[in-house]
Amino acid sequence: MSAVTIGEAARATGVSAKMIRYYEETGLLAPAGRTAAGYRLYTEADLHALRFVRRARDLGFTMEDIRALLALWHDRARASAQVRRLALDHVADLRRRIDALDGMARTLEDLAAHCGGDARPDCPILDDLASGPHGRPGATPRQGERDPGASPSRRGTR
Repeated sequence: MSAVTIGEAARATGVSAKMIRYYEETGLLAPAGRTAAGYRLYTEADLHALRFVRRARDLGFTMEDIRALLALWHDRARASAQVRRLALDHVADLRRRIDALDGMARTLEDLAAHCGGDARPDCPILDDLASGPHGRPGATPRQGERDPGASPSRRGTR
């Protein structure tokens, strides 16, 4: 296969042209070759790397993790234990997030079950939201303020 344009690469891999450019700009992928007119050209190896990134993104890996996985993929002398560790760390993170989401869903279901859903203005859902974390009135920061108790994400952005 000869080299393809960014539009053709996007169609072949399911990665948008905008994301392909972003991956190059951030150094996740090596810059594509260029024509004399400056158009990007992608080889079969580039398409394979884009499919790799797309699959890793579909599985929820962070950009940092994908960078590490790509490096391991290109390193034929790597130990598979490194890859396994990254995957299992990601599974643990997913399980923590699932647990947190399950807790949120249970809380909202409970609040909705206690809401009359009628024409009256009283609403346990709004009362709970107004009471802040753990039911303490005034425990939440005001609009535009940062919550000093919030911990930053351990794994970075997705």
